[in-house]
Amino acid sequence: MDVLDLARLQFATTTILHFVYVPISIGLSLLVAIMETMYVIKKKDLYKKMAQFWGTFLLINFALGVVTGILQEFQFGMNWSDFSRFVGDVFGTPLAIEALLAFFLESTFIGLWVFGWERLSKSVHLICMWLVAIGTMLSALWILAANSFMQRPVGYGVVNGRAEMQDFAALLTNEQLLWEYPHTIFAAIATGAFLVAGISAWKLMHKKNMDFFKPSFKLSIIVALICAIAIPLFGHGQAQYLIKTQPMKMAASEALWGDSGDPAPWTVIANIDPDKQENTFEIKVPFALSFLSYSKFSGSVPGMKELQAEYVKTYGPGDYIPPVRTTFWSFRIMIAAGCAMIALALYGAYLSFRQKLEGSHRWFFRLMLWGISLPFIGNTAGWIMTEMGRQPWTVFGLLQTKDSVSPTVVAGEVLFSLIAFTSLYLILTGVLAFLFARTARKGPDMEPHQHTVIHDPFAQGGDSIDVK
Repeated sequence: MDVLDLARLQFATTTILHFVYVPISIGLSLLVAIMETMYVIKKKDLYKKMAQFWGTFLLINFALGVVTGILQEFQFGMNWSDFSRFVGDVFGTPLAIEALLAFFLESTFIGLWVFGWERLSKSVHLICMWLVAIGTMLSALWILAANSFMQRPVGYGVVNGRAEMQDFAALLTNEQLLWEYPHTIFAAIATGAFLVAGISAWKLMHKKNMDFFKPSFKLSIIVALICAIAIPLFGHGQAQYLIKTQPMKMAASEALWGDSGDPAPWTVIANIDPDKQENTFEIKVPFALSFLSYSKFSGSVPGMKELQAEYVKTYGPGDYIPPVRTTFWSFRIMIAAGCAMIALALYGAYLSFRQKLEGSHRWFFRLMLWGISLPFIGNTAGWIMTEMGRQPWTVFGLLQTKDSVSPTVVAGEVLFSLIAFTSLYLILTGVLAFLFARTARKGPDMEPHQHTVIHDPFAQGGDSIDVK
């Protein structure tokens, strides 16, 4: 493998592993904020214990996730210096704001939240957790603003061979961001919700701390259901937007080589031959692609061969067809994970509202435990489709990936950092899984306060009384 392949593999590996931590932080911080809000409003210690117990998972994830985030950004200077040199003025701005504003917001107030339980008033302490939740979402906003620029560059001008920022507001009002951000945020919240629901289901299956884990499951499954429905709604809007801005990505996600015809059928599965640029086997649903693309049962979708010819005229000679198999199947894996999330969340909400969580539903509780993995699978497949479908571009229409890699690094150096970074990320992810499992097995501290029993000689009949 050459330098470019190794650099791409390293960035893909570290991004996928780093994105294990990010959605957990976003999802859990919101859920913990909701739990503590219920504690402040209802004044029930149960909700305080819920916030503290699930907040432990948040703290573990936050501590380990910081390391992966720092290493992630090193690569822009190590392996992708030409990319950084060309778009650093634009791309670096939202990254700097994320680090200096959003990250410091969440890290500062998570510290106040941890040490402020007995030192701050309930309302101030609650505000700290909401600021943590807001900080995580602001971090995502700035990161996705940078990514949206790569998908659809706006607000820039090329000066002296470099892209320079000319309209900061355009970066934040990028229509790509307006679709990508809610789609990603709801997926992140769903990740935290399925984590809480899955652990709660496991505890309910073993009938442990039922009074604690039933409300935990009910709250998390409601949030999971809302998010599981919102994810495809915003994903559908984003796909329709990409039909206009990145039609090649959408054609690759459908393995559509020639014009689809009118109306356009949706390909469920296909045996793809990229060398011959054809599919040797397909199962299609009539009219479905037209509806997905235009919200009506008519309209054709351009294929990759037609778009390739258009791109050659626009951008010059080159191969502008992305890895079709990867784009096609990652899109379907994402859809399958999303459908499974909706099904589990619907049935879990049904059991919760029908007060059937104590019944014989061990099969469902087992599925919910495995269901913890569904958002991670969907998140990973979605990002693979998003980034691979944009190839051969790093910044669509401006800078190709082969022109973005650092010119001075050699394959051996990238291979060494690939092995080192991947090993570290895998170790940290293993530690995360171990600490999560240990915390879940231990469960919340539900032991009542110890009471000292003394004999009151003045009480009627010499009764004993309890003193805390």
